[in-house]
Amino acid sequence: MPIEKGSVVRSKAGHDSNRFYLVLSVERDFAYIADGAVRKLEHPKKKRMKHLAPTNTVLSVEELTTNKLVKEALTQFNAERQSL
Repeated sequence: MPIEKGSVVRSKAGHDSNRFYLVLSVERDFAYIADGAVRKLEHPKKKRMKHLAPTNTVLSVEELTTNKLVKEALTQFNAERQSL
C-alpha cells in the first residue's frame, strides 16, 4: 500500500523507530508526520519515505484537526507496540 496523506505509518529508523504516526502531507521522497504527543501538528517531522512502513489504515486528516484527536486516533497502534 502506498503512503499517502492520511496514512498511518510506522517509523522504521531513527530515535522514533517503531512509533506510529499520521501522514499530514507528502512531497516527493518525504512525508510530514505527526503523532499529537511528541510531534505536534504545528511542527510535523519531515521524514524520508524509505524510513516509513505503511499500515492498511487511512484516516481523514481534515477531521483530525487537533493534537488530542490525532493522539487518540493513534492510541491503539502505539498501545499494541507497547505490548510486544
